[in-house]
Amino acid sequence: MTDRELPSLHALRAFEAAARLGSMSLAARELHVTHGAISRQVRALEEALGHPLFRRQGRGVEPTTAGRQLQESCHAAFAQLRDSWIRLRQAQAESALVLGCSGSVLARWVIPRLERLRHELPDLRLHLAAQEEPAALAGVDVALLLVTPPWPASWQVHDLAPECIGPVLSPRHPDAERLLGLPAAALGEEPLLYTASRPQAWPDWARAMGLPPGSMRQAQALPHLYFLLEAAAAGLGVAITPQPLVADDLASGRLLAPWGFRDTGGRWVLASTRSGDSRVEALAAWIRDELAGR
Repeated sequence: MTDRELPSLHALRAFEAAARLGSMSLAARELHVTHGAISRQVRALEEALGHPLFRRQGRGVEPTTAGRQLQESCHAAFAQLRDSWIRLRQAQAESALVLGCSGSVLARWVIPRLERLRHELPDLRLHLAAQEEPAALAGVDVALLLVTPPWPASWQVHDLAPECIGPVLSPRHPDAERLLGLPAAALGEEPLLYTASRPQAWPDWARAMGLPPGSMRQAQALPHLYFLLEAAAAGLGVAITPQPLVADDLASGRLLAPWGFRDTGGRWVLASTRSGDSRVEALAAWIRDELAGR
């Protein structure tokens, strides 16, 4: 079989996650994409194969006979790739610690603190990697993640802080003066900004505020949280965001958070598949203090 005859790796990852978890929605959550993206990737595989890979099972999905065969092959192939990558990385004994995180967390939280990190942990050699799929640990030594328990048993997890999210807007927003004097329920009348990878953020916040989750009118999706916050800073709408990513903007007055932040049940964690690495311990302690504002 030539490379051109092989299906898309993205499609295989989407299929494998859906088959393993028994749910398109759970697969979308794990891979930080939309339910529709998972469905499209699976449908493309089924069309190329000419045979269904799943059958509906209540609210979930169950692999067909062909699906089970493909799931076993995907599991073995991904495990072999992962093991090979780990062996290659372990061979680089003197390499720096590779920290992965989403591009938005990297740009808005990690990079602004690099100078302080280097000053306070001078012996830590750190390389940064932006991850398209921020819940994955492949290719990095450790990852700074926003996740909701439970997480995989194979992860070595340092719990850092609760995830708190809330609405922010710019003083340049056309209705900023009016909105600042209104209760949170008034946001139900506003067109709201959100990220396509996390459409549940507004409903989660509304629920934490005691508001009907369906009362928030999500109007404009942005592909990444970084773009979302830049759109909010430009006065284009009210955005929903984790609090640490806008701490500097709130301090400078570039953004406002008049309705506060609420705990979603998610966690900031530093996760890896290795244990006993003192560099990871030191980094986790440093990030925990930064998130706590100490």
